[in-house]
Amino acid sequence: MNQAVDTNNTPTVAANTKQWYRTIWRWHFYAGLFCIPFIITLALSGAIYLFKPQIDQWNERPFHNLSEVGTPAAPETLIKAATEHLPGSTFQNFRLPGDADDAVLVSVTKDGERYLTYIHPSNAKMLHQMSYENQFIRQVRTFHGELLVGTTGSLFVELAACWAIVLILTGLYLWWPRSAKGLAGVLYPRLTKTGRVFWRDLHAVVGFWISIMALFLLLSGLPWSLVWGSAFKEVRQWTEEPVQQDWRVRSVEEHHHHGTESPNDRPNLKPNIVNAAQDLQFAPPVELSWDEGLWKVASQHQNRPLRATAWLNPETGSVEKRSGFNDKSTVDKVVGVGIAAHEGQLFGWFNQLLGVVTALGLVTLAVSGFILWRKRKPESTLGAPSPLDHRKAKIVGVGILALGIFLPLVGISLVALWALEWLVIRRIEPVAVWLGMQIHH
Repeated sequence: MNQAVDTNNTPTVAANTKQWYRTIWRWHFYAGLFCIPFIITLALSGAIYLFKPQIDQWNERPFHNLSEVGTPAAPETLIKAATEHLPGSTFQNFRLPGDADDAVLVSVTKDGERYLTYIHPSNAKMLHQMSYENQFIRQVRTFHGELLVGTTGSLFVELAACWAIVLILTGLYLWWPRSAKGLAGVLYPRLTKTGRVFWRDLHAVVGFWISIMALFLLLSGLPWSLVWGSAFKEVRQWTEEPVQQDWRVRSVEEHHHHGTESPNDRPNLKPNIVNAAQDLQFAPPVELSWDEGLWKVASQHQNRPLRATAWLNPETGSVEKRSGFNDKSTVDKVVGVGIAAHEGQLFGWFNQLLGVVTALGLVTLAVSGFILWRKRKPESTLGAPSPLDHRKAKIVGVGILALGIFLPLVGISLVALWALEWLVIRRIEPVAVWLGMQIHH
């Protein structure tokens, strides 16, 4: 039997497949056009942040292996030197030095801003002071999460990340081989080809190989986001398990004191407290802060599963309570592992290498996608693939809207775009034609 055409002239199987392909391609096109600039900026800034420990170590090299280090000064003397250098400031935390000849880092706050003060361990001389937020790596992190423009930037980053998930899922559908023509252009690019074939192969093959890692990076970053992260935090509070996460919805909340007592109400930080904190041998960097009548010892290691926290008696230095990664709920463990892998710190240098390869792959996808668009774009229109079947377009649109239940910003933006299309764009025929929308008279 001939399966191509029936007596009612119904579409052939090949034509039906082509309609689905072009419909998915159309969504992929619009998602990509929006995401390209964000993918490039987030990939590059994320690749830099993968090396935060190395960058921190490089920036702090003038404060290691100090000369003329003698008898250590009392911890309280070092704290006093930090607060006196910035009149009106209050003590925030005391970072345990790695070695005896390293400067001691004391964090202070003034008018809501945090400052890092490096103090000589013996003579209590102030070596350097800077704003915590003005550090290069903090600027990179803020750019990565907020584009340096606060809440508005956070929303755009989250919106782009959510649509990038749609972009990858639709891209995998487009990549899927539909005929037995070999592995060229599917699992490896035909580098001897030129023009659109070369760029198409590069785009498709690189997209396939990095898709899983890219999806992981996007999904593991959602707990930090403004809308999704806030909703997830609320859902966590509905569960029976206590909320024990050490992740934050917004980066600006990180490392701030949340106790009920002012750091100024604390007793002197005695040498035996510092010694007791060092004896815990937590993964560095380790910070001492005053928290609800006890000295809190907290590891701030980039690998979240290595973090631990203990609270010490302010007189004896004995451990009053302690918590570690194994004490957290299952959900918080999953989030913690995801964040550590996202930041490239879960399994050492190979994690960083994998992150860099993924970031470079994403940049390659963005650049090759842009070039492919420019090569096929007519001068008079945007160059979006034309819709061949309105019903299929609706089905795909509803499917993406359903995905918006999991990714609220996708759903919200999709409804807004549909409203804009039907209420405004379709009434302005030149704009609709330029965007590649069909106009029915």
